Amino acid sequence: MFSRYKKSAPAAKDVPLAPVGAATPAAAPAPAAKSMMQQRPVAPPRAPAEVVAADKERKRKERLMELKGELHRRLLDNLNLAALEHATEANLRSEIAAIATEALEEMSVALNKEDRTILFQELYDEVMGLGPLEPLLKDETVNDILVNGPNRIFVERNGKLTLTDITFKDERHLLRIIDKIVSAVGRRVDESNPYVDARLADGSRFNAMVPPIAVDGSLVSIRKFKKDKLGIPDLVRFGAFTEEMAAYLQAAVATRLNVIVSGGTGSGKTTTLNALSSFIDNSERILTIEDTAELQLQQVHVGRMESRPANVEGKGAVTQRDCLRNALRMRPDRIIVGETRGEEVIDMLQAMNTGHDGSMTTIHANSARDGISRLENMIAMAGIEMPIKAVRAQIASAVNLIVQASRLQDGSRRMVSITEITGMEGDVISMQEIFRYERLGMEPNGKIIGRFNASGVRSHYSDRFRQWGYDLPASIYEPVF
Repeated sequence: MFSRYKKSAPAAKDVPLAPVGAATPAAAPAPAAKSMMQQRPVAPPRAPAEVVAADKERKRKERLMELKGELHRRLLDNLNLAALEHATEANLRSEIAAIATEALEEMSVALNKEDRTILFQELYDEVMGLGPLEPLLKDETVNDILVNGPNRIFVERNGKLTLTDITFKDERHLLRIIDKIVSAVGRRVDESNPYVDARLADGSRFNAMVPPIAVDGSLVSIRKFKKDKLGIPDLVRFGAFTEEMAAYLQAAVATRLNVIVSGGTGSGKTTTLNALSSFIDNSERILTIEDTAELQLQQVHVGRMESRPANVEGKGAVTQRDCLRNALRMRPDRIIVGETRGEEVIDMLQAMNTGHDGSMTTIHANSARDGISRLENMIAMAGIEMPIKAVRAQIASAVNLIVQASRLQDGSRRMVSITEITGMEGDVISMQEIFRYERLGMEPNGKIIGRFNASGVRSHYSDRFRQWGYDLPASIYEPVF
């Protein structure tokens, strides 16, 4: 078990008034007014140094962008594209530099060392990488890359979105990079098929939508793949939850409760699911099913499956439901579905109900109660005609625990609720919250002030924990006042 757990502006001073009848100083005689013909033209105000520097930098970038476009065309004419995949990075960089240097001399263009280095790197990124996006993909502080047309590229760092100064030359340049990504995975995107999901070579999740659906230019979103996954100690250190909550979750996962991680987009659902999976015993056989493979389980016996969309002819699709049905024939101890959002929900619930306890998945919902409603809606959309009471009985029997993740306004991610499902009361699924995150206020810099607290309710599964050797102290359920 885990161890222990504006200042307001000052009021303006009154200006003293002269006593009534007091003499006022005589006004200085006004100089003789010059005629309009005699007046000198007023010189325009000089631009601040920052404006001049910004304009100079803008022109420099535009010049480099034009040069890069011309040099890229020459590279495509001179490089042996078929041999690129066999060339080493050093040889390729050397060849690109040689061709670009010769072209610059022919164009009578002189560049300083810094601009030349930047230009050669961008040319390499255009040929071998994703052009302007390549530096952002290499930046480990960036979690998401969001492109709104060729001239507006945003990134998310620490939960906050910021506009970068990186741009594409034009919409054609952006479309070329999109086509480069999707063609590498055997897909295409155009007017007849204007949106696409794909996975980059490093595992990052890629989505794009192009005109005419994207009105102001192509839309691209990239959720970067984290090579180093965050463990439970990391999340406790970052304040995502407490050691007491971690101890409870360890008992819940180890004793094979069925867990759903709920939350909105970017709330940390997959990160939480990854962390919870670390509590699974190494002797168990785990099968994972995802649309885009993101889970990074460290156990020895893991089988990974990824769904597949239809090809350009509309054939060959393999859905999550197809994967799940086959997984049930592969003798799994646990099944982990990266995200449940469609008709596969009924197979997932049946698996949880028929001997595959300890399974886990994520859903999009704003609270534990909303998560239950979401499951009901997915069953209805799957075309399963069942009385609502029977649907709820199925959910109450299958799901034991809902972990609610949330991204707060300051960008921080918190586990805001851990809720147990305890059964049925009439037609309603009964639930009890064990831990919650309480917001207490906000600092002047916008940072949320809050604390994690127990609800004071003893776990419905305490006896189960004890039977499996996890005798949690009663103190972890005691609230702090």
